[in-house]
Amino acid sequence: VQLQASGGGLVQAGGSLRLSCVASGRISGLNVMGWYRQAPGKQRELVASITSGGATNYGDSVKGRFTISNNNVKNQVLLQMNALEPEDTAVYYCKAILWIGSIYWGQGTLVTVSS
Repeated sequence: VQLQASGGGLVQAGGSLRLSCVASGRISGLNVMGWYRQAPGKQRELVASITSGGATNYGDSVKGRFTISNNNVKNQVLLQMNALEPEDTAVYYCKAILWIGSIYWGQGTLVTVSS
């Protein structure tokens, strides 16, 4: 399974970005897809996740600003990020978990929010 993430970039505080992650390869039973992020010197943390059934989970710092959605036909997960803050600056990683328990990570996409 390969995860291709895209959509990162540089944006001013208060702006918006949308991240996309598409899973390809021997996909059999995607259970959960989501986004994590890691800022310099910090641990990787959950941003948001979504199950194949549409149940969502958000990190506390992004609730009300970010929205995760999925397209099960395309094996795609989207992260709409609004009201971005400099503290959102990080490398964002896509993660996929299959029903059998296998876990896959994408290569990461950099989001930089300037003040």
